[in-house]
Formats: sequence, C-alpha cells, structure tokens
Amino acid sequence: MPRMLDVSDEVRAEIGDEEADRLLAGETAPGSYDCTSCRTPGDSEQERTSTVLFIGDETAVLAFAHAGCLPSQVVQVTEEQLRGAVKSITGDTVDLEPDKTVPEQAVLGVTSGLVLIGGELHPALVVEPTGPIARPGTTGAGDDFLPLLIEQGFVPLTDLSAVPPVLHGWSVLLAVGQLHAVLQPGSNGGQPVAWWQAHQPLQVTDPWRAAANKHQQVLMFAAPVGSIGRQPREDLLRDALDKAAANGKLVASALPLAGT
Repeated sequence: MPRMLDVSDEVRAEIGDEEADRLLAGETAPGSYDCTSCRTPGDSEQERTSTVLFIGDETAVLAFAHAGCLPSQVVQVTEEQLRGAVKSITGDTVDLEPDKTVPEQAVLGVTSGLVLIGGELHPALVVEPTGPIARPGTTGAGDDFLPLLIEQGFVPLTDLSAVPPVLHGWSVLLAVGQLHAVLQPGSNGGQPVAWWQAHQPLQVTDPWRAAANKHQQVLMFAAPVGSIGRQPREDLLRDALDKAAANGKLVASALPLAGT
C-alpha cells in the first residue's frame, strides 16, 4: 500500500530516484515507526510522514518523523553521533552496517500548561530535550543544558512557591491563538532570533491564552532529559515540576508575551 510519505528533493538527491520511488510506493517504508523528533509512534499509512536522512562522514541513516514535527530534510551529523547512539530509530538504512545504530538527535520537547503559584494560575511552557545537550564545540557525554540556560539568565528553582523573575530580551511569540516560538536576544543587540521554533504552530487552550493575555508573560521551565516526561494532565505535570525542582534539575524565568 502506498505510504503518506514526504520525500524532499534534497533527500531524493541523496538516496536516488529508484529508492525514493520504492519508498513512496510503500515497498521499503515501514507502516509504523517512532518519530525521530518527538519519539512517539507514527503510522505512515494513516498520517503524513517525513523522511529524514542523517548523513555522517561515511554512512547514512534514513529515519521517519511526523510531518507536523519535522519536514523531510537531510541532516548532517558526525560519524561519532551515528556510531554512539544509544537508541535506534525504526526505519530503513542506507549503506549502514547492521550493528550500527541511528543518532539520537536532541530535540527540544515543549509542553504548555497552567501552573498554580501563589493561588493564581500562570501560563507555562515546560522544555525538556530528548537527549543530553552538549556545549557547542565540545565532545563527550555530558549534559550542559541547564548551565547554558543559567548563563543566559534563567534561575535555578528549588520549589515553585514564587513566580520566577522576568528575563528581559527573551519572549514567547503567540499569534492567532497559536504558539510559534521562544525568542532570545539577537547578537550585538540585533533583532530577536528563535531559540525554539515550532515546525508547525502549536494550538494552546483558551484558558492558557487568557492567562497569557492577563499576565502578559509566560513562565518557561526547563529541565534536563528524563526529568519531566510527557504528562497527560496538568496536575501530573505540576508534580513532575515539583520533583525536578527538589532534585535541583529545574530552571525558570518569566518571559514577556509577544503577540496575542
């Protein structure tokens, strides 16, 4: 059965027309897969799916993602990332030895929710990467996600008893009731740039948007991989935030609202 696959021109150029056509015909594409972006299951027979080609120095891996998470694209990675990945992505491989695994690309997962602080509900974004974040220019298995944010002005929290201070220069871009990006100051005082940008604008709830308009700011909480997880309810999200704070694994700031 033909799959609902997107194969970009750059991916087609790398894998060749024959392989691309076999994918589109459903001959080599998997039905179900784990999205290389959000790590949740997908089904290329039921939903639009992007082909994402990771290319190292000598090998390449073809992975799959929800079209709403990532567009079809070619991603350049180091051979070390290809060889050193812990988890594999369900998908086809191109010139890859069977004993090698696919790179675990760190992606920022963003969850919106309302957080009760001081008897009042505040709109919040919770950011947790899918893998360790290394300091640019370094190699190794360390996780510098929180130190990097602290250097940007985010504040470590030990509890959620008070609203964190405002981080000027940063903002949350909300437009037409949808979340578009988290912006950070541009270099040398230039225009703000996206620190995180939704591949597709994320819908927020009416109460969340109302709280954002009321406070004209959004609380951003950030924690290293494995600290929060995907929580189905706001009370469980709050419990996870409290636990991360108590364990010294939570930083936060209040970011001014940009848009409506």
